Amino acid sequence: MKAPLLIRTTTQSLATVCERLPAIATKHKFGVLGVHDLKEKMQSKGVPFERECRVFEVCNPQQAQKILLGDIRVSTALPCRISVYADAGQTVLASIEPSILLGIFGPGSADAEAIAAEVRISLIAIMDETCAG
Repeated sequence: MKAPLLIRTTTQSLATVCERLPAIATKHKFGVLGVHDLKEKMQSKGVPFERECRVFEVCNPQQAQKILLGDIRVSTALPCRISVYADAGQTVLASIEPSILLGIFGPGSADAEAIAAEVRISLIAIMDETCAG
């Protein structure tokens, strides 16, 4: 069984990683639909939260269209997310394994499994290149 998360680490600062990630995602045909600064969001609601964490919503629209045409319920899990946070002196990039995410919706078609595999390859490439500096 695959690990539930794709994880990469780097010694680059969180700020550097967050600056690099959008251009690298675009290079791999993924757009950044939004970025959530969890520390800022929580504090703006009066909830103390000191950890640095940004969540990037990324999407390849062609891949998303194929998945959604097969099962519109998957819309509840899209877009893909890459979380960037500081932990133990390193910057961590993490994303949910696409095949596990799709598995929530029951047995998928061969097409869905192939798309999940392609998305996995892209997410790993985005995270690896972002970490490489």
